[in-house]
Amino acid sequence: MFDDKDSWSDFCSSQTILIKKLLISLGVGERLREERERLGKNQTDFGVSAGVSRGTQKAYELESSSPDVRYLSGLQELGVDVHYVLTGSRVDTNLNNLSEVESAVLGSMRQMSEADRNVLLRTASAFASAAALDELKSPN
Repeated sequence: MFDDKDSWSDFCSSQTILIKKLLISLGVGERLREERERLGKNQTDFGVSAGVSRGTQKAYELESSSPDVRYLSGLQELGVDVHYVLTGSRVDTNLNNLSEVESAVLGSMRQMSEADRNVLLRTASAFASAAALDELKSPN
């Protein structure tokens, strides 16, 4: 809170720091470092490849600064799992792991018009939401 003992610039600076920290999800810096190391790059090369300096890359990994969308897009082009960096969970994009039913649904979906695919997406989302609610309601 601002009081008479603080200067306005000190107050604004402290609020800016707080806002920046709120923008950073816990673990993003660590996961960013993991992805950088997985790709075999040092902070300088990784940062430059994604359009930032080594200092900015270090700040992202230390979670003292938040990456922006341009940086994250650059990471995507480098082969970084941006979803993992931001959320901590990996998405299985290997289509060889699809079940028979998943393959059939995907095959059928690819034959539909865009409008029908959108209806299917809304329907699937509704079923998934209902299933999640049922799971919450059911006793363990």
